[in-house]
Amino acid sequence: MKTKLLTILFMCFAFVSQAQITAPQPSPTAKVEQVVGLTNVTLEYSRPSLRGRSAFGELVPFGQTWRTGANANTKITFSTDVTIDGKKLAKGTYALYTVPNANAWDVIFYSDATNWGTPQKWDDSKVALKTSAKTMALANKVETFTIDFSDLADFTYGHLNILWDKTAVAVKIEVPTDELTVASIQKVMAGADANDYFNAASYYRKSGKSLDQAKTWIDKAVTMRPEAYWYMREQSLIYAAMGDKNGAIVAAKNSLASAQKAGNKDYVKMNEDSIAEWSK
Repeated sequence: MKTKLLTILFMCFAFVSQAQITAPQPSPTAKVEQVVGLTNVTLEYSRPSLRGRSAFGELVPFGQTWRTGANANTKITFSTDVTIDGKKLAKGTYALYTVPNANAWDVIFYSDATNWGTPQKWDDSKVALKTSAKTMALANKVETFTIDFSDLADFTYGHLNILWDKTAVAVKIEVPTDELTVASIQKVMAGADANDYFNAASYYRKSGKSLDQAKTWIDKAVTMRPEAYWYMREQSLIYAAMGDKNGAIVAAKNSLASAQKAGNKDYVKMNEDSIAEWSK
């Protein structure tokens, strides 16, 4: 009986010792996934809060290397090569370290991203890229440390923004969108369908590339799918960009008729507006 009781007590102790308390972390982790052009960027970091304190010059000393967050070093991953401050950075994962100062920060991409905080021994040979970013004063205080991305409309670059307290810095990251898109077009064109021709022509017009090539592709697309009013709309825009207003009006009228038949009021209006403009 005594042996049985000891066994039960041991099992209860083992169960209690394995139990873990679940509580919120003072600096919760965050993961940001952002597509910049055709480049996938992933950011993993921990987010400390002010809680009545001042950030830079107090919690984070000026002139010292900072993990750019809390806990493990902040990690950033690029799916393609990128360009920062005119310097190439190979695709891969990096620790994102910074050296804050009152007027400007050093921003460092470090090839060893496995450290808890800053490395015990700094190795300059692991600095893949280093740049400088001027500080900007924020009108409103940011309570919780934040890193995000902005200015993505151009498809060729984005800004990595670091914000905390009333301070912000931004780093411009340029991505090889045009190179990747052209390579994709060239690969697909060997066995292209109507939509491939349409997409390639549209990209060439919007990115300021060869309009002659764009015209060849959009004409093929329209021939293959003469009912596609959005193809003919793009055809009219390419003709107009080439200075062929008569051809643009004919294409717009064809698109208008097809859009009316399909009941697409947006394309009806766009074509009517363009025909009125090009007829002046």
